[in-house]
Amino acid sequence: MKILILGAGGREHTFAHMISQSERCSKLFVAPGNAGTSKIAENVDLKVTDFEAIKNFVLEKGIEMLVVGPEDPLVEGIADFFSQNEQLKNIKLIGPSKRGALLEGSKERAKEFMLMHKIPTAAYESFTEESLEAGKLFLETLDAPYVLKADGLAAGKGVLILEDLEEAKAELERMLAGKKFGAASAKVVIEEFLDGIELSVFVLTDGKNYKILPTAKDYKRIGEGDTGLNTGGMGAISPVPFADKEFMQKIEERIVKPTVDGLNEEDIIYKGFIFIGLIKVNNDPYVIEYNVRMGDPETEVVLPRIKSDLVEVLEKTFDSKLDEVNLEIDDRAATTVMMVSGGYPEAYEKGKEISGLEEVEDSLLFHAGTKMENGKVVTSGGRVIAITSLDMDYKKALKKSYQNAEKLHFDKMYFRKDLGFDLS
Repeated sequence: MKILILGAGGREHTFAHMISQSERCSKLFVAPGNAGTSKIAENVDLKVTDFEAIKNFVLEKGIEMLVVGPEDPLVEGIADFFSQNEQLKNIKLIGPSKRGALLEGSKERAKEFMLMHKIPTAAYESFTEESLEAGKLFLETLDAPYVLKADGLAAGKGVLILEDLEEAKAELERMLAGKKFGAASAKVVIEEFLDGIELSVFVLTDGKNYKILPTAKDYKRIGEGDTGLNTGGMGAISPVPFADKEFMQKIEERIVKPTVDGLNEEDIIYKGFIFIGLIKVNNDPYVIEYNVRMGDPETEVVLPRIKSDLVEVLEKTFDSKLDEVNLEIDDRAATTVMMVSGGYPEAYEKGKEISGLEEVEDSLLFHAGTKMENGKVVTSGGRVIAITSLDMDYKKALKKSYQNAEKLHFDKMYFRKDLGFDLS
């Protein structure tokens, strides 16, 4: 089977790594890809939201499966574009329909869905510029900290958690009236703050059947001890030690099953991944948010733990036969440490040569923000390279990742040295 993966980050390199190992894959393309994917697949210069160009490429190359990595093409309706086109409808596209993708595309829609299907989540209200004053009054009814979420896609940066009421009111005004996140914050969801420890649960569904994938915990803050600005993720650990059998049962019964049943009841076509961002409060799970694709850097710890042939699993997903799959999971723990550019998540420089890649042993390297330039691998993004290791427990796996991190070098390289600090 000829397969195309859309995207350019660590998530897509991980998918490429897993798919390239399948005997079901005869030729693999990644669009646009990075320096890492170019070693195991053919990179193609395509924009992930240029559906016409993707269509032409898919037909020209005889692509039979399309795996959509990032959220933008999903929210813009790439699955509908394919399913409604005679020439494309039989291509096995992995990703939800536009209506399904609204679970990530609109925070308000996600909240309404949870309410409708009795899925536990924080209490909330949503506001627009016209109801700005009502939003400020609503903030006064809540206890600190205050959670403000841009309704639309803001590249993972549209959530603010603030301790001070006046600052929260000022930020609400910046988001709604000042268009802080552009169109994404034309509507803002304000919700009560839930105090607990977070984790991510990944589900693969064909719209009726589902498989729960390994759990993961990612670290979003740039600074050690979870301080500083939010990033796209500084690392991840799988499985999550505190997500024991009893807790996972609660997640499945209260959240996973009602989510998939809800999609089914609403006749939403959904063939792909659901990333459920959860928080454990006392001993109960609550949903913080839905994403409609795999997370990054969680993909880098979740996929390497899947022992089943990923192409076969994805094929069954598209064919609505996921109930026929026996998903085999590696018992070992996986950890990912993310190497980032100095200055990230604010201004950072690109084009820095990366050395030491060939010295890494017993770990997997997933490129996130890299490209080839004059035969050399150079940085091209804020998050540069993910180092994933597997071992009997997460502490041993982390040790491996950190030992290999010391072998890599590029100007102003930074990584967090305290991952897992909140788990022991």
